[in-house]
Amino acid sequence: MLKSKKVLIIGPFPNPISGVSLANKVVKKVLDESDIFNADYINTSYSVFQDAVGSFSFHKLLFFLKLNFKAIKIFRNNIIYITPGQTFFGVTKYSVFILLASILNKELIIHVHGNFLGRQYEILEGVKKKIFYFLVSKFTKGIVLSPSLKSNLLPFLDDSKIFTIANFAEDYLYTDTKESTNKKLKIVYLSNLMEEKGILYLLEALKELEKRKIIYKAKIAGNMDESLKEQITKKIQKLQNTTYEGVVYGKEKKKLLEWSNIFVLPTFYKMEGQPISILEALATGNVIIATNHAGIPDIIKKEINGYIVAPKSANSILEPLLFLNENKFKIKETCDANKKYFINNFTVKSFTEKITEALNAKIK
Repeated sequence: MLKSKKVLIIGPFPNPISGVSLANKVVKKVLDESDIFNADYINTSYSVFQDAVGSFSFHKLLFFLKLNFKAIKIFRNNIIYITPGQTFFGVTKYSVFILLASILNKELIIHVHGNFLGRQYEILEGVKKKIFYFLVSKFTKGIVLSPSLKSNLLPFLDDSKIFTIANFAEDYLYTDTKESTNKKLKIVYLSNLMEEKGILYLLEALKELEKRKIIYKAKIAGNMDESLKEQITKKIQKLQNTTYEGVVYGKEKKKLLEWSNIFVLPTFYKMEGQPISILEALATGNVIIATNHAGIPDIIKKEINGYIVAPKSANSILEPLLFLNENKFKIKETCDANKKYFINNFTVKSFTEKITEALNAKIK
């Protein structure tokens, strides 16, 4: 059967793995498997992982200038779905795609995976502010990850054109999972190892656990920012009960998250939206310890799914760890509840239904 709608996805795809690149991979798979959509893509992933997200460099500029030659694909598609960055450069590097799609009167959808786009617009001035507004207002629809993030698009799009679609974790993570245990603290950190993700504060909290002779095991996994590699490696080596697992994928990731019973992500990352790693931890039955930041409070409720902690504070991370060590029954209780919570809200099936609905929606 001939599919009636052709979608061009423009944005990062793995590798490297990030919340946005993983989401784009799943969006393409979802559309390819649908009865009405056919998906093509332009991969904008920049190969060098570094902490200075949104920063400008001539190497980056050259990389994205070369990508512009792929804009010819816009002619062959009905819907152009873009997941841009949230900085001035993060948006303007997609200028050719946005302007060509607009000139050709294509349906143009922006999917914002964070909570900085609106703030970036606020702090811009003069010509930069006008360019930013001009480009983002060209979109005909917008998608955000949770209700509190809608404000990022309201300066550019009418409320009726903005859809809220929660992130997801892949099906294999919550099928055939093992029973949660609460015999001791088994802590996992699974995200990019960047300063703004709070890794240094977590390592300080783990150091304090060892000082207090608390029995625990911790495993750290993720792509390591080159500028912090030496510092993080030294801190981990000084901890007797903590290991660095490298970057994990697929079955290794599931095994790691099933091993753990506490997931910690003390992020204050300015581009943060709704971390997929938190949803993966819910799917595999973990207590969540995370910060009151970006869209996290929309999905993690204090003392229901876990604990909301202050950013940039090792003591704030330490407090719930000490509580759980003294009240281990809470671990299994929360882990079991979190699995059910995930299945009811954050599966690929739920995401598929909502993304399809957004793509099909008629805007007046």
